[in-house]
Amino acid sequence: MPPRLSDAAFSVIQLTPKDLATAPRLDTALEQVPGVSLFRRTSSLAANPTTQGVSTRAIAGSGASRALVTLDGVPQNDPFGGWVIWTSLPPENLAGVNVVRGAGAGPYGSGALTGVISLDEAQPAPGAWSGDVEGGDGGQARAAGIAALAAPGGEVVFSAAGEHSDGWVPVEDHPGAADTRLTLTDANASLRYLADLGPGALAARIAAFEEDRGAGLRGAQSRARGAQASLTYAQAPSAGHWGWRAQAWGDLSNLYNSSVSVAAGRVSTTLSNVQYDTPADGYGANIALRRLLDHGELELGGDLRGASGEDREHFKAVAGVLTMDRHAGGETLMGGVYAEASEHLGPWLLVGAARVDDWSSSDGHRIEHKISTGAVTLNLHPPGKDQALPSFRLAVRRDLPADGFIRLAAYSGFRAPTLNELYRPFRVGNDVTESNPALVPEKLYGIEGGVGQDGAVLKWSATGFYNRLEKAVANVTIAHGPFLSPLDGFIVAGGTLFQRENIPAIDAHGVEFDSSLRVSANLTTRTAFAWTEARVDGGSSAPQLTGLRPAETPRLTASLGATWRPLDRLGLTGDVRYESLRFDDDQNTRRLNPGTNVDARADWRLNGHASLFLAMDNLFDAKIATGHTASTATVPGATSYDEPRRFRVGLTLRGGPGA
Repeated sequence: MPPRLSDAAFSVIQLTPKDLATAPRLDTALEQVPGVSLFRRTSSLAANPTTQGVSTRAIAGSGASRALVTLDGVPQNDPFGGWVIWTSLPPENLAGVNVVRGAGAGPYGSGALTGVISLDEAQPAPGAWSGDVEGGDGGQARAAGIAALAAPGGEVVFSAAGEHSDGWVPVEDHPGAADTRLTLTDANASLRYLADLGPGALAARIAAFEEDRGAGLRGAQSRARGAQASLTYAQAPSAGHWGWRAQAWGDLSNLYNSSVSVAAGRVSTTLSNVQYDTPADGYGANIALRRLLDHGELELGGDLRGASGEDREHFKAVAGVLTMDRHAGGETLMGGVYAEASEHLGPWLLVGAARVDDWSSSDGHRIEHKISTGAVTLNLHPPGKDQALPSFRLAVRRDLPADGFIRLAAYSGFRAPTLNELYRPFRVGNDVTESNPALVPEKLYGIEGGVGQDGAVLKWSATGFYNRLEKAVANVTIAHGPFLSPLDGFIVAGGTLFQRENIPAIDAHGVEFDSSLRVSANLTTRTAFAWTEARVDGGSSAPQLTGLRPAETPRLTASLGATWRPLDRLGLTGDVRYESLRFDDDQNTRRLNPGTNVDARADWRLNGHASLFLAMDNLFDAKIATGHTASTATVPGATSYDEPRRFRVGLTLRGGPGA
């Protein structure tokens, strides 16, 4: 169905195919939007799958994502952990992106805590095709293509992409034999059938992906696999007739992940656990009915989402041999209904929506046994939970002269804990984080106001907001090593034991600004920044955190970009992105210093069907810190860094209708 009339009353940023075309990957392109960031500073070129959660407002980063990512309405967040496998979503396959910041659950449901990233898949005409190939230093190579063919009753669209990178060694200060490269090899493919069927349009899609990564430490690596199928039948509303969308989808995913502990002096590593199998499946369905009113819209709908999965891993090293096996997992189910109405009254737009959801967890289990004898040492079956979750959103917008506007919105949203957060403990280097089956959904309440202009030459918007995130899921420090944990074994010196907990609240207020100025027919500039003051309210359960900044939450991000076409055949693009200090832990002791990254790209059009490009990523070889381990009297902390300066060169080909 077409975009909702209500979208105009909220903070929605659009990225076009041109915005996506110059970025090496989708998550990098999303950094153009103020406030959007991955949990870690590292992009999907090097980030472990479990840290690829995304947030659309810098309130508190999370590997589980505090934003919902959808592709033509189908959720793309992993059913086990909530993260997003960005390599499975090549930007060449997208017709555009709508980033909805804040706005609450509304029609979106669980996961839309800080906003929604809505991806629209490209629909080329039958006979159209395109392909991209590129290579660069550091062993980089990538290829992507999409083609549409006529089929009985409609068309078939096929797309595929793959890449490889030899990566880089993330620890630069006194690396040792323990340190290796962050490598990546990935591939994905999708097939869609599109057809007009009766009064509506049908879309059937299947897709699969895989990626293999080296984690930057000897013996640590990950492998992610997944597949998704969806079926959608939709009809746009018209005068006097309801429009609808009915959709069903299913997910399969699996993750292999090995972790190591690092010896003093970084001279060696010891295998600490192997997550050898993580089978998970997700499923869902949604339906929406939309009616055009005399001066507005009415939408009614509901959705259902379920997930089940289990973590299977070997852990507890004794003399370099893993001695224990763990199976931990469960099921979650979420269902909700909503209603939203919008009305135009002259220059005014009024929006009101309410929804109610029910979330439950069940079949939780954590069973551990000795590999050598099979003797069970732990057999936990935590009770399930069930909770009703009402939410709302209200907004008003007034159009002003000269394409201006002013708006005000209030909303609430929620995110249910993932299976990973509920049931799976994990290790990163010497740090261990315990799961918590007692977690409950986190809920956000927000209010924001905005002003801006949607002109043909100048387009800008400024938004001020206040958000309160209650029952926020956070990794809370329990103790620093060395000591013996009853559940997790020996925590070495330099290591830390964390526990996932619902802390009372995180309060955040801030300002977001973005603008686009068409200086001339050949020059366009972009400016954006997001400033967020976020503080933890630890209450009685975590008083040591009160007044601190949430982990992985920068106060300021800012970007400046320009696109210039000095010649008809030549296009130049430059982007500068700054991020202020952030902390790598809940107690604000592990500092990640501010960093500035500069990217540049030149495109040369050979003819109407082919073009070349040359890109320089991190042009000035800035040292962007991405992680910092704890320090002790005998073991100094180690800092990891993002991608060094790299160049890429590539060729783009287009053919068929619209080329």
